Amino acid sequence: MSPRRSYDQYCSAARALDAVGDRWTLLIVRELLAGPRRYTDLHADLPGVSTDVLASRLKDMEREGLTTRRRLPPPGAAYVYELTGRGRALLPVLQALGAWGQTALGERRPTDAVRAHWFALPLLRALEAVGAGEGVGGGGLVEVRLEEGLFHLHVGAEDGPVYGDGPAPGEPDATLVLDTGTCTAISRGESTVADAVRDGRIAVNGDGTLAKALREA
Repeated sequence: MSPRRSYDQYCSAARALDAVGDRWTLLIVRELLAGPRRYTDLHADLPGVSTDVLASRLKDMEREGLTTRRRLPPPGAAYVYELTGRGRALLPVLQALGAWGQTALGERRPTDAVRAHWFALPLLRALEAVGAGEGVGGGGLVEVRLEEGLFHLHVGAEDGPVYGDGPAPGEPDATLVLDTGTCTAISRGESTVADAVRDGRIAVNGDGTLAKALREA
């Protein structure tokens, strides 16, 4: 395998971009923040990436120590990719990029793909801001219900998956019911979660600390 190209600059930003600066790499990290994923699932949730490019990026990420590949036990017997601790440490990088890019989101274009779980990181950022402002420690498990589907968030988790598709794997500390327009407004930075709850655009159910903080914010 030929070595990857480098900026050859003695600079931490340049070294970081040597590892994650290629197109698709950070979006693969976004998908793997949901936990282990099969190659076919990654390809399905990264519309526009070719099979060759995806395979190449995954090999590069494994070489950089960002991901590992393992075989599931029977009856699954499929290979999955998952983030290492170094890879998961890119979460705040993605969150910062999302915050920086929210004003550029604009209206959805006809050519734009969308997946319900792509709202997970903006919502996670917004919910963690509520938790910090209300002095809520530890976060909790949050189920989010949109027209496009369900996903769940692990607010405040220090390791393991950050979010996941489908209903919460257990009793959620809070359940949020909202429409795509509200979720989009939060992603663009046009609304906070607390404002949307006060306006009745988000229904909050549950008895967890975070649910109570959202209702009282």
